[in-house]
Amino acid sequence: MAKRSAGILLYRMREGEPEVLLVHPGGPFWKNKDLGAWSIPKGEYGEDETPLSAALREFEEETGVRPAANSLIELGEVRQKSGKVVVAWAVWGEFEVGELRSNLVELAWPPRSGRTQSFPEVDRAEWFDPATARGKLVAAQAEFISRLLDALAPE
Repeated sequence: MAKRSAGILLYRMREGEPEVLLVHPGGPFWKNKDLGAWSIPKGEYGEDETPLSAALREFEEETGVRPAANSLIELGEVRQKSGKVVVAWAVWGEFEVGELRSNLVELAWPPRSGRTQSFPEVDRAEWFDPATARGKLVAAQAEFISRLLDALAPE
């Protein structure tokens, strides 16, 4: 069975146009990667947790802030190239990127050294316009931007 993740796409409006909050994975592997490396704040969940509660938990773990759980916009699922299925919701909110407080993860580093080091799961967060966000995101997650824009479009 494919791994499953859940996440939150935070958005805000600036001069009548949406911006979305993306996060960049921490650790040495991702240090110099940019295009196609960013993600929505998300993480894996098990059968003992609902996707929405996992999405809210993961957002808080990766940013240090719990998003409001009202007026959620369901964005559905996408399947990443790895086979992982990601389900997401969008929610309006503000976030000061300079106040990012990510949890730490332990990684074997350098590879095959037998040593482990702690790295932030997310090393930075930034607001992007939709076109820029599509290029920054892991390819499959760009679909969440299109779905958000469709949901925000006037009828």
